[in-house]
Amino acid sequence: MAELVVPDVLLHRAWLDARDEWGHGVVQSGSGLHHATDVDTPEAFAAWVDRLVTSSDESVPIGEGLVHASYWWMVEDGAVVGSISLRHRLNEFLLHAGGHIGYSVRPSARGRGLAGWAVAQVLAYAREKGIERVLITCDDTNTASARTIERNGGVLEDVRDTELGRTRRYWIELG
Repeated sequence: MAELVVPDVLLHRAWLDARDEWGHGVVQSGSGLHHATDVDTPEAFAAWVDRLVTSSDESVPIGEGLVHASYWWMVEDGAVVGSISLRHRLNEFLLHAGGHIGYSVRPSARGRGLAGWAVAQVLAYAREKGIERVLITCDDTNTASARTIERNGGVLEDVRDTELGRTRRYWIELG
């Protein structure tokens, strides 16, 4: 049975295994990992995990152009099988292209409903945070992600060209 876990340095090796399956430099939606982020050494990984955990604390100032976000890893039998994040509010870029929730499931764990389960868990958390309407986007060609969003109540607003490519934008009413 999978669980959502706040990023933890104790999962360094498990996280690297998942990253290696995706491939070095591959963007994993919802992970908070950027191309230039070093996560291979224990020290660098610990700094990254600290940044992820701190980003959810709205009493801590956040960098220019960023928003506070909560991150979780999908963990099953000690293996990191995916990641998901909730951005606490939308800036212009997120409203246009990125949305409130980003998620990804490692290739070997796909097709088992993990993304849908994780999205449902995070939607409940968003409701607790007082977010009444959640935007989730996906690449226009990602039919599996579109189905995941629709199964969680997503209503397609539009498909548009964004900085991320051709993007499907869905709204989920939580109120």
